[in-house]
Amino acid sequence: MATGIGSLARTASRALGRGSGGMIGGRVALALAPNVLSEVSRGCRCVTVTGTNGKSTTTRMIRAALSTRGQVASNVNGDNMPPGIVSAFMMAPRAQFAALEVDEMHLPIVAGQVNPAVMVLLNLSRDQLDRVGEIGTVERRLRQAVNAHPDATIVANCDDPLIASAAWDAKSVIWVAAGTTWGADSAGFPRGGRLVRQGDDWHVVGADHPYRRPEPDWWLEKVEASGQATLRSREGHATDVKLNLPGAANLGNAAHAIVAAHQVGVDIDGASRAIGEVREVAGRYSTHEVNGRRVRMMLAKNPAGWQEAMTMVDATANGLVIAVNGQIPDGEDLSWLWDVDFSVLQQYPCAERVVASGERAADLAVRLEYAGIHCECVPDTIEALTRCAEGRIEFLANYTSFRDTKREIDRREKERHAGTQSTQTTAEGGRDE
Repeated sequence: MATGIGSLARTASRALGRGSGGMIGGRVALALAPNVLSEVSRGCRCVTVTGTNGKSTTTRMIRAALSTRGQVASNVNGDNMPPGIVSAFMMAPRAQFAALEVDEMHLPIVAGQVNPAVMVLLNLSRDQLDRVGEIGTVERRLRQAVNAHPDATIVANCDDPLIASAAWDAKSVIWVAAGTTWGADSAGFPRGGRLVRQGDDWHVVGADHPYRRPEPDWWLEKVEASGQATLRSREGHATDVKLNLPGAANLGNAAHAIVAAHQVGVDIDGASRAIGEVREVAGRYSTHEVNGRRVRMMLAKNPAGWQEAMTMVDATANGLVIAVNGQIPDGEDLSWLWDVDFSVLQQYPCAERVVASGERAADLAVRLEYAGIHCECVPDTIEALTRCAEGRIEFLANYTSFRDTKREIDRREKERHAGTQSTQTTAEGGRDE
């Protein structure tokens, strides 16, 4: 009854244009049956994915790999708290597998309900301090979830000391060398001591235990900017990874996804091939026509994510629009903008035409000017895109700015498609007469 009424609520939300219904359906079901998540996930082999950055992409990759074995329940639109996860199971009631993106602070609750076979831990960095607090708080939540599920296999990034700390006590852990480009949040080690980095290696001094970077069980070799690499294991397995998504970070996400899917019974090469077919993630990396411009959309939500996303910008594009809102889902405190090194954009030809946009366009424009990036300030994102020359435009935005702009672009595309169909119907009617 709870899931049935929740499904009606989801359908009503979509029909009224209030959203995808990914949250409201789960909220209603949970209100009627607080233990509904444990019921709908029973008998399903679940993989949970958490971390500050890359959750949605890695979850989408795991879903693609698991789909080669059977039906998969997955919160593909990023609704990563319990209501969204309940909705994912409601939409796939006969699923044998589940690929679940889980908010870091909710991992102990969700894992306690779905009893995951595999828990993927990607990375940790500061994100929305007004909601979750300091990074040590998040690490303790992940550690709590890991320790509460000794039968789960933990797939963890050994290059991130905060993730290593969270997974250190796991009975079954597979370490993946997925790399990390952000170390500003791990000067101290959560279990005590000071972190020392030496190239790709790290160790801790001043602690009561000789903590150091674990030896990886899986690692990437021959990494290319085009999204290709070789994933190799200590046991001698190797597979070629060829992505349709940009950036070295996505190769790291792919490494986690392949290893996680393999733990649930997917062949390594088959998982790699399936992941290579993923071209976009909930609209990220998708391209759209906007007033004669070919716009590619990218999302970034915190300093580490922004730093990584800027490496994915096409330097030869005809323009770059950067958009920032400061709504509750983004975090209303935008002081983090000053932690992002926007000066790296100076080397890109597309930086000659930058437009700062979004509700907090003025804050962003000040930050960009201090970084040596001259820009125009246009709060409306669609107008900002049209200020760029016709051609290829890169659009880099935080959460609600990305969401709202994508919604407006989709609305325009739908109207344009409907108008085209109407014109064709009229033309065909005229010929019939």
